[in-house]
Amino acid sequence: MSEPSKFHALLQLMRLDKPIGTLLLLWPTLGALWIAAGGVPDFSLLVIFVAGTFLTRSAGCIINDLADRHWDGAVERTSGRPLVTGAVSTGEARGLFVLLMLAAFVLVLFTNRLTVLLSVAAVLLASAYPFMKRYTHLPQLVLGAAFSWGIPMAFAAQRGQLPHALWLLYLGNLLWTVVYDTQYAMVDREDDLAVGIKSTAILFGAYDRLAIGILQLACLLVLYAAGKAFALGSWFFVGLLAAAGLFAYHQYLIRERQRDACFRAFLHNNWVGMVIFLGIALSYC
Repeated sequence: MSEPSKFHALLQLMRLDKPIGTLLLLWPTLGALWIAAGGVPDFSLLVIFVAGTFLTRSAGCIINDLADRHWDGAVERTSGRPLVTGAVSTGEARGLFVLLMLAAFVLVLFTNRLTVLLSVAAVLLASAYPFMKRYTHLPQLVLGAAFSWGIPMAFAAQRGQLPHALWLLYLGNLLWTVVYDTQYAMVDREDDLAVGIKSTAILFGAYDRLAIGILQLACLLVLYAAGKAFALGSWFFVGLLAAAGLFAYHQYLIRERQRDACFRAFLHNNWVGMVIFLGIALSYC
């Protein structure tokens, strides 16, 4: 394979062509930074967390593909991934994973001791997720725990402490992650059943839309409580209303459980993260 083709395959392995995962991870992290700072956070921390989010998400995609490389070929959506087609070797993927994680760790070293300690838990959570789908129907819960870990890290970096109310933000974001990753899993449900991969979409079965609706409502209620705990302004609650409207639209999209529509609902969650973040940011203007 030529060098340009190899480089392109490595970028594909990092999902550089699919930024949705980075955005879903970034919005709640930015929101936590804004709340922790009581407004615009320190510029250096902003750079560290934006770059760190990109690096860790890219590394997470690689470890996920390494774990799933023997199954991805049997799943329609993932059959063209670089480790399946042979465009990237397992050794190259492992090397890139280590490089990205080292770069992320160097960034964390510019924060403080508490943030560095929390980063260890972040690595463990992110590394555990790809393997959970072999043993439990709740891998989305583990992903939620991993995708929400930027919230306590943001408070640790900005404030040097972890106020109790941040765990409301953490729980609300965890619930939201389970929502959109269940929609994502609905896309692959038939293929996952065939190869023996577990997910909440399989667990919920015919009650998937109901379960998602309950999780959406719980997410909004917990975030409402978080807004009260942090004394956020009315713009935050306007953001929650906008998010509720988007959740209703997602329910409409997945009503027939068609693959493309479920995938559109998953992608559209980017707007949920954005309106909630804007509500937080505008509350401090």
